[in-house]
Amino acid sequence: MYCVQNITEDLFFVGASDRRLNLFENVFPIPHGVSYNSYLVMDEQTILLDTVDKAVSGQFFENIEHVLNGRTLDYVIINHMEPDHAATLDELVLRYPQVTIVGNTKTFAMIKQFFTLNDDCPKHVVKEGDVLCTGKHSFTFVMAPMVHWPEVMVTYDTVDKVLFSADAFGTFGALNGNIFADQVNFERDLLDEARRYYANIVGKYGPNTLQIIKKAENLEIDVLCPLHGPIWRAKMPTDTPAHTPDIAWFINKYKKWGSYTAEDTAVVIAYASIYGNTENAAQIVANNLAKKGVRAIAMYDTSVTHPSYIVSEIFRASHIVFASSTYNNGIFDPMHTLLHAIANKNVQNRTISFIENGSWASQAAKKMKAFVEPLKNIDVLEPTVNIKSSAKEENLCELEQLAREIVDSLN
Repeated sequence: MYCVQNITEDLFFVGASDRRLNLFENVFPIPHGVSYNSYLVMDEQTILLDTVDKAVSGQFFENIEHVLNGRTLDYVIINHMEPDHAATLDELVLRYPQVTIVGNTKTFAMIKQFFTLNDDCPKHVVKEGDVLCTGKHSFTFVMAPMVHWPEVMVTYDTVDKVLFSADAFGTFGALNGNIFADQVNFERDLLDEARRYYANIVGKYGPNTLQIIKKAENLEIDVLCPLHGPIWRAKMPTDTPAHTPDIAWFINKYKKWGSYTAEDTAVVIAYASIYGNTENAAQIVANNLAKKGVRAIAMYDTSVTHPSYIVSEIFRASHIVFASSTYNNGIFDPMHTLLHAIANKNVQNRTISFIENGSWASQAAKKMKAFVEPLKNIDVLEPTVNIKSSAKEENLCELEQLAREIVDSLN
């Protein structure tokens, strides 16, 4: 049975949520599920903005059929060709063979890669600044390459001032009835998942993110419609609690993440420990930091916490301590995975410290540093603390000194 909501008078949410999927893109845990957002505008000509993942296709097509109420579907805009948003395009064309697919040249190249649609299928190729009028509404197309695929574009309804932002401004988590960000406690319940989504899905492409933000700032945005997570609106209901985050607040978060600027002056300690001795050294540093008045400390065992959560925390915090055992003459595997992810995301502008543990051939610090050396604006604090199997009395001074250096840097 259909499940739709109005966003504006003639704009409808026709997407759906998946709470059964364990891993987004088969790698990122999503304990609270994920939404696949799609939007339908009922104008003189009807226009659908993006489709959904096959997992929720049943709900999706019921929603479209209900809103159309016997009318034909005239256009479908493909802002992003990734299968979680475009996998049902072929079935949509089978159901509505007269529909015109709207996309840029890169969109149609990818459509040929993913599908075997009939070449006679109606197509409308757009480029930067082109306008499509459907009656009352006019849609302008803005290219957003590498946020986070090369074909990505965003669509702006110049009449109702709605920005359909593709994968930008998305959030992990299913939508639980309330589809608007002002209907939930976003900062408490969803900010971490918004950051984790950005850091792991889009985070590698910070400069590209800033480019689309610059374009968006030239637009008057009353409604922000991403492809995952809640919708943002400038005109909130009168009963909305004071200090509820608004569109400008969320765009400012993206500015920080896109420029690799820390949100918080805080210390994240990530450790990879085999028998607990490296963990003990990390705990000693945390204890010294606390005694010196540092309140914002977060510790993560890389063997227990999925790296996507720690990557997100590294986008949040200004200072990071990496502590790893030496393993097979290298970095212990969970730490190696984390550092690979951090290097892959081009993390920048951070202060980093290292602790290594090696019973007979300490190699972890040297190889951990090799991951961060190519990154920009990284300040590596000394001393690098070397533990031989377990922390001894002489190591306590080094660990205390490291904590002191971190505190001085925080201040």
